[in-house]
Parts: sequence; structure tokens; C-alpha cells
Amino acid sequence: KLGEADVAAAAARLRADRDLDSAVREADVVIEAVVEDLGAKQRLFAELERAAPADALLATNTSSLSVAAIASGMRRPGRLVGMHFFNPVHAMKLVEVVQPAGAERAAVDRALGFVRQLGKEPIVVKDTPGFASSRLGVALGLEAIRMLEQGVASAEDIDKAMELGYNHPMGPLKLTDLVGLDVRLAIAEYLYRTLEEPQFEPPQILKNKVAKGELGKKTGKGFYSWP
Repeated sequence: KLGEADVAAAAARLRADRDLDSAVREADVVIEAVVEDLGAKQRLFAELERAAPADALLATNTSSLSVAAIASGMRRPGRLVGMHFFNPVHAMKLVEVVQPAGAERAAVDRALGFVRQLGKEPIVVKDTPGFASSRLGVALGLEAIRMLEQGVASAEDIDKAMELGYNHPMGPLKLTDLVGLDVRLAIAEYLYRTLEEPQFEPPQILKNKVAKGELGKKTGKGFYSWP
């Protein structure tokens, strides 16, 4: 856990900017983390390619969408790679570096080097739906939601089973609350649509909670109640 001085020092290094051009004009690395929507990401990268330096590394934090599809509107799509961080980012060491078929080798190598500079461990995966981690993680999360829906155990005990039984730092339901139930639903629907595998069909309880605005920690209620 960071001390107050470390937190203050880290916060002092952050700079918010409402203007895209001024935010990225001198950037060495640009990591996109907007909503998990293909059109939104495509539009943003068309702007980023124009505004960022030609030698800047461009990366998307998408957890499931095709990186090649995101890059399809760029003049030089090979400079875009996936750089998928895991929640909670400060605690999780893994970063998925997603390599589309047309990715420039230099971009992939820079992404790997940047991840290691952050003190994290990269893995390289192909540009397939859900990559490696989301296919595994979403399948586990959806099964936990189905178990809750079926009354197998409480949310707390389902999470405790994974935290204590499998040494996971956070149970799948608590993690879903942290990520956002709307995000989990969108990814599940995308994987179910593209892979056509039954384990990715979203449970009704997940759909219902999203419809009611119970999106997890950011709204104060999901599978848990949050202050």
C-alpha cells in the first residue's frame, strides 16, 4: 500500500487535458481506454493518428474487441497494438500485448519494453475475440453469476471459494463490480456473438441488473453494495 507521500507524488505527475491535440502532441506512448465500443475507438484512433507524433506508440486497452478492426480506419494501421491491463491495475502484474496480423514488429517490441518498464509482465497473444485472458476470465465470471442466479451460494461465498480455494486476489463477482456490470455484459455479448459458444451467453440476472442501472462500484450497487 502506498503511503501518503507516494500518493501525492504520483498525483502530481498527472495532468488532465480536455484538448486531444495538446494532450498527445508530445506523447511517446498513447494508451486508449474509452468505452468498449468499436465505433468510438475507431473514431478516436483516426484522431490520435493525426494528433500524436508519427513515432509515438499507439495502443488500445480493449479487453475483447479486434485490434485490427479498431485500426481499420487508420492510414498506418500497423502501428496500433493491444495493451490490455487488468483490474485492479495497481495490483495485477499481467499485461496482454495483442499482436494483429499486420502489426509492425517495432510497435510490438516497444509495447513489450514499455510494459516491462512499468514493472509488469507481458504476454503476447493473437488478435482473436477475447484474446486469452478475457475468454478465460469472462467464462469464469459468467459461471459465477449463473451460480448466484441458481442459488448455489451467496456472492460472498462464491468469491471466497476462488479467493481462498484458488488463491485469486479477488473473487469473480467482486471483480465484475469493479470492472462494471455493463462492461462485463458488453464483452459477454460480443464473445457470444463472435464465438457462438454457450458459456458466453449472458445470464438473465446480469442483463436485469444492467437494465436497472446496477453497474457495480461506480453506481454503488451491483452484486455487492458499495459506499
